[in-house]
Amino acid sequence: MNRKYLIELTAEEKENLKSITSKGKESARKIKRAQILLMADKLAYQDKAIAESIGVSTSTIFRTKRDFVVQGLDFALEEGKRPGAPRKLVANQEALLVSLACTKPPEGCCGWTLELLTDEFIALINKW
Repeated sequence: MNRKYLIELTAEEKENLKSITSKGKESARKIKRAQILLMADKLAYQDKAIAESIGVSTSTIFRTKRDFVVQGLDFALEEGKRPGAPRKLVANQEALLVSLACTKPPEGCCGWTLELLTDEFIALINKW
């Protein structure tokens, strides 16, 4: 169910958001969220117009407005945690790879290439 979240900013919140957008010292995502809230204040602009103006999706606008109404201004402006990809190597494998890259390259090579490092690293791991 797509609920409409109405944004009504106080004078203090407006000043805070204008400060964020004018200084440019915050992350781009935080600045865009501030712009969304300023444009959505008291239905000044429709979501589609905001999306075109700022260059974000309507789902971003929906989430930002929802977060503001449900959780408050600080929550709406903050970056959520991003899970990221899991690590490919454990600590001792990473240390082995770094130490391998710091050694002399194989005979006939002037430096390590990614392919040479990969082959040598796999050979070392398989010996364990």
